[in-house]
Amino acid sequence: EVQLVESGGGLVQPGGSLRLSCAASGFTISSYAMSWVRQAPGKGLDWVSTIHSGGGYTSYAHSVKGRFTISTDNAKNTLYLQMNSLKPEDTAVYYCAGKNSRGPGTLVTVST
Repeated sequence: EVQLVESGGGLVQPGGSLRLSCAASGFTISSYAMSWVRQAPGKGLDWVSTIHSGGGYTSYAHSVKGRFTISTDNAKNTLYLQMNSLKPEDTAVYYCAGKNSRGPGTLVTVST
């Protein structure tokens, strides 16, 4: 059974950092493209970043490029999203996605 579980969300001040984790089970993440997507309050789902199978290529939404970094730990079968210089507009529920599945999400709130 494919399962994705995010963690690491929370409340952070503008300019702060958080690292999100996504523990995968039921498949090997290095064999699939893995992504982070987010949904801000009252808005639709937005793509944030993708790391392609093998980890050799990454891509980012314009709004997060230069501030967020996607990575994997294949030994732990875990996907990460390092988020720096956070802005209030980054407030959202963040989901990891891959192999046609999505986790339950973790809430990130950027506020004073």
